[in-house]
Amino acid sequence: MRNLKRALAAVFVLLLAAVVLFFVLENQQTVSLVLFGWAAPAMPVAVLVLAALVIGLAVGPLLGA
Repeated sequence: MRNLKRALAAVFVLLLAAVVLFFVLENQQTVSLVLFGWAAPAMPVAVLVLAALVIGLAVGPLLGA
């Protein structure tokens, strides 16, 4: 049973990595983010979205505590 759980976890991690890789490869268009008059350097959409995800994952638990 333990081996089945490990195998399912490995398959889930591989599928998640494949989805992230597909997302990054499909969103290579460069954009410039402008916020309150401040313009960030042009970078791919995937970088901005993944950065927002990581920041949200870090700030969320801090606000919940």
